[in-house]
Parts: sequence; C-alpha cells; structure tokens
Amino acid sequence: MRIIAGEFGGRKLKAVPGMKTRPTTDKVKEAMFSMLGQFFDGGQALDLYAGSGGLAIEAVSRGMDHAYLVDRQYAAIQTIEENVSVTKMPECFTIWKMPAEKALVKLADARVQFDLILLDPPYKQQQMLLHLQQFVEMDLLAPDATILCETDTTVAYPTDIPHYILKRQQNYGITEVAIFKFIG
Repeated sequence: MRIIAGEFGGRKLKAVPGMKTRPTTDKVKEAMFSMLGQFFDGGQALDLYAGSGGLAIEAVSRGMDHAYLVDRQYAAIQTIEENVSVTKMPECFTIWKMPAEKALVKLADARVQFDLILLDPPYKQQQMLLHLQQFVEMDLLAPDATILCETDTTVAYPTDIPHYILKRQQNYGITEVAIFKFIG
C-alpha cells in the first residue's frame, strides 16, 4: 500500500495486522480519487471507518486541509498513527479510537462540518443509508459535500435518497464505489 498522489505521493503505508480489516487496494483507491476529481482545494475530511487511514491520508495528500480518522480497533489506531507519521504533518490529522456512532455525536456537538466523508465500513456492517441520513440530521455536511461509499456489491441504493444525488457508481470486482453529492 502506498500514497498514490499529491504532497505525500509514493510514500509507503502499512496495513492493519490481522484479518479484521480489509484495506482498499491501490487500484481501487486510485479509481476512487479519479472519480472524486483527483485533487482538492482545502476543506475537512472524515474517514469514519479508517482502518489503516489510507483514504484520509490520500485526501490530505491531494489537498484537503484536515482529516478526522475514526476506528474502534486498537490495532487500526496504532497503524493509523504510524501511517500518519510518514506524512511528517501530524497536525493535519485527528485520530479517534471509538465507535463510529460515538464519533458522529462528538463531531455534531463540536459543530464540525465536512466537505468529504469517506465510508468504508466492514462489509458485514454496511449501513450507508442510515449514515447518509445521520449526516444530514446531525448537520455534519458543508454545502456541496461529497460522500464516498465503499461497499460490497450487495448494497442496492434507492433511486431517490433525500438530500443527495448519486453522482457515480462503479464496481471493481467484489467492491462497489458510490459517490453522493449533498444537495441540502
């Protein structure tokens, strides 16, 4: 695994040891960021199921100002900390060891709003529609925010999701990537 492009491009990242996480392959990560528009002009990112932290680190490398990385596993948090250290810019990252639901409440209480949310939960815990609804209800989205969802191919989205437009959906083997735009 590596950081593909941007300020930190080419630096190697570690995977979380064990079988509890499923790292996004470099091929899928590159495709995701191509779908997002390659580079960002500042903003806040949230990686709610961060695993190794690779997606959030890639987003900051490509121009996001700051990223929050949330995971509940101790091994994941240790790996995230090691991977963030290769950027030499730890001030661009906030790392929280806690369940996703608790992090969302904490972020809402702090009135943080995100321009980019990265969702790559364990495939057995996919709750994309619930999360999309929570982001709106908790006022966590900046105007025109983008939400990237990585799931397995069994997830079926309805044609109409309140407050969102499905911008793109693509399959990569057993992985499906969907990008939503927040429309308020």
